[in-house]
Amino acid sequence: MPRIEIYDTTLRDGAQGEGVSFSLQDKLALTARLDTLGFDYVEGGYPASNEKDAQYFQQVGGLVLQHVKVCAFGMTRRKGVRADDDQGLQALLASGAKTITIVGKASRFQAVEVLRTSPKENLAMIAESVARLVGAGREVLFDAEHFFDGWKQDAEYVLSALAAAAGAGARLLVLCDTNGGSMPDEIAASTRAVVESQPDLPVGIHCHNDCDLAVANSLAAVQAGACHVQGTINGFGERCGNADLISVIANLALKQPGYEVLRPGGVEHLTELSRFVYETVNMSFRTHQPFVGRSAFAHKGGMHVSGVSRITTSYEHVDPQRVGNERRVLVSELSGRSNLRALTGRHKIPQDPKLVDLLLAKVASMENSGYQFEAADASFDLLVRKCAGTFRPHFETLHYDVTVDNKAGGESVTAEAIVKIRIDGKTQFEAAEGHGPVDALNAALRKALNGKFPNLNRLHLVDYKVRVINSEAATAAGVRVLIQSQDEDDVWGTVGVDENIIEASWIALIDSFEYKLHKDETRSPSPSGT
Repeated sequence: MPRIEIYDTTLRDGAQGEGVSFSLQDKLALTARLDTLGFDYVEGGYPASNEKDAQYFQQVGGLVLQHVKVCAFGMTRRKGVRADDDQGLQALLASGAKTITIVGKASRFQAVEVLRTSPKENLAMIAESVARLVGAGREVLFDAEHFFDGWKQDAEYVLSALAAAAGAGARLLVLCDTNGGSMPDEIAASTRAVVESQPDLPVGIHCHNDCDLAVANSLAAVQAGACHVQGTINGFGERCGNADLISVIANLALKQPGYEVLRPGGVEHLTELSRFVYETVNMSFRTHQPFVGRSAFAHKGGMHVSGVSRITTSYEHVDPQRVGNERRVLVSELSGRSNLRALTGRHKIPQDPKLVDLLLAKVASMENSGYQFEAADASFDLLVRKCAGTFRPHFETLHYDVTVDNKAGGESVTAEAIVKIRIDGKTQFEAAEGHGPVDALNAALRKALNGKFPNLNRLHLVDYKVRVINSEAATAAGVRVLIQSQDEDDVWGTVGVDENIIEASWIALIDSFEYKLHKDETRSPSPSGT
């Protein structure tokens, strides 16, 4: 079967979406997860634009990646500047990325009116930039920006831009619907023309969603001969976003047989991946998102429920389990298990029906209270241990107290925490200061535990997120706190829910410490796969 390369640009193009931001650790964690599922490329960022992206390329080499190629993104050289002297190209080479995606103007109008350069100079900028990177031993993908708009205005010039990149050694030509205004028939016709004009060079597609057609346009391009699709998880991106790779992958794998995407079994983790990214950027899930949304396979109407209970295909176009989702019958209150299949796939749960039933009931109850485990695999691991009866707490929490003092009328705010715990029958009582209440609790708990568990010195809290729980939650719990932690070789997430933000933080903090201690005892691999 022909393989369709899946190129994820969530960390760069997706991060340009309003309200979307990734920490350095977020970027590394998503890279590892995409590799596990068999994505072909991940665009890590634009190293010339900011320090965080530059640090990403310094650290991503420390990940053990089995399949995915990490790409650096950049632009052609500036007009009037030699490729050897261009700072942007120098930053791309300095990133160490073996694959580089270079974007250049394919439209005569854009070259003249936006870049304020001549059509000839624009072609030289493309050719010389690609040649410089290829000459340095890098695989180069050329993103033909404004390709489809340029095609309508001057198809001959657009083809000359592609020829400039191809002649300089680009491995792949990516056709970009930058303004997101093209129709599927236009995408198909233009893509087919390029495929026919460049028979020896693969062609890719990069669509924006301004007409809500990015997925349809991407599929139309594949049917016209494109073998490479660029997009973002959940369709994140500037303006109306990019093609949602979740839907693109699901459609190629399940609705258009004959194409190979991801690794075997990777499609079954799409729901988990979608929700992991939502949790990572602290955004609410899109309930009605196709394939992976919580309502994608939810049935409420009496006729629908009756039909699907007899023949599932009567009201479902695919089996929800094929994308890691689940069927929900709202009238029967059968909800709260939306992601359990994907989560349990990473844990070795004994094939004990009673244990599975107990775990399902517990997860349903906790999700009903506001818990979500997509980005909190360590908390889920501990929950499995508790349901199986194998959890042994390393310490008992007896009491904590936190004081926040606003001194000097707002000039200085301090936090102090007192923690009382019991270890092996002995009571430990410690106090500490911190930059905030959670930092103070963390410091005090470390002091209380350090004498017994010195390996906690290698535990670091690297991210902290708070979300007010959606009012649709049945028990309307107050806030959900997600804490991401790491040690010398693992990264994990924990979650706490309560109406009090300090208590929710305390629950997540305790889980992080307990997971570290259990992990060190068993030396089991981390849930994140890093």
